[in-house]
Amino acid sequence: MVPTVLVFAGLDPGGGAGLAADIAAIGALGGHALPVVTALTVQDNNRVHEVQPVDAGLVLRQAEALVACCGIDAVKIGIPGSRENAAAIARLLRRLRAADPGLPVVLDPVLASGHGDALGKGSAIAALAGLLPLATVLVPNLPEAAALDALPCEHVLVTGGHGEGDMVVNRWLHGGVEQRAWRWPRLPHSYHGSGCTLAAAIAARLALGEPMAQALERAQDYCHQTLAQAFRIAPGQRIPRRILQSH
Repeated sequence: MVPTVLVFAGLDPGGGAGLAADIAAIGALGGHALPVVTALTVQDNNRVHEVQPVDAGLVLRQAEALVACCGIDAVKIGIPGSRENAAAIARLLRRLRAADPGLPVVLDPVLASGHGDALGKGSAIAALAGLLPLATVLVPNLPEAAALDALPCEHVLVTGGHGEGDMVVNRWLHGGVEQRAWRWPRLPHSYHGSGCTLAAAIAARLALGEPMAQALERAQDYCHQTLAQAFRIAPGQRIPRRILQSH
């Protein structure tokens, strides 16, 4: 059977981030996404204009229908949309973990869009607080890592795209101790949905049964390729090409 990833994220009508990114990336790596909508958004490839969280009960019912019939090999969480949604997701995760203690959970702790636009109702940090202890892997960028108390999480991959210099340095911490750093050439453009792509790729690799170090490395390599092949749909940020083209 094809490995499944239960995905909680928002719907981006521009197809660049959120569920659209997750579905494409997970599928490209050999998994199958089970997408649960946490929020409806009004956005383009550059800005988020409006976010409407889905009712927490509906979020839970979407997931319950899938859990009842499918084996879940990994979970990927993007924006919960609201504190109530995050709490509902956390309750479900605790139940899934009771049945499968080793279930990988990848959390992309998105606090705001690249332009600083809010991505849900209320405090994003408060919404994520209940999910952080349940994450197997947290994938924050540098500002998110600075804003969150990420060190108690089992594994943290801090991405360096917001840094400076010709190289992007991503650092893997396990139990708060750095295990390894990867260096990737800094690409010349800005991208819409790069964080979603990386987190979804990690979840797909873990769903396939890969050990953590291998999953992190292969997911980063894939994500870098999607950015190197990114395309334009409008002026501004480019869209990662999740279905890679061979040259």
